[in-house]
Amino acid sequence: MNITDVRVFPVEEDKLKAYVTITLDHCFVIRDLKVIHGSTGLFIAMPAKKRKDGTYKDIAHPLNADTRSQMERVILMEYERHLHQAQAGMLVAAPADLD
Repeated sequence: MNITDVRVFPVEEDKLKAYVTITLDHCFVIRDLKVIHGSTGLFIAMPAKKRKDGTYKDIAHPLNADTRSQMERVILMEYERHLHQAQAGMLVAAPADLD
């Protein structure tokens, strides 16, 4: 599995730093991943759905630590690149994310 596209959508909230959409192998899209600033730094939260009892359940998630690490590395690298481009005024707006 290769992450072939990463789109970063920054937000200005205390802990939530961005929403992310990734494409796997040019053929499968996962939306609503989140870049979160936690007590130990940035991490990725998987898309989740709120259940009737108020808890959240992941909609999609990696099945092993190696895959999670690879996803976090690629997504956080793209997030940092996005921030640096925005600070340098070089950011080009991404096309609208159409559903």
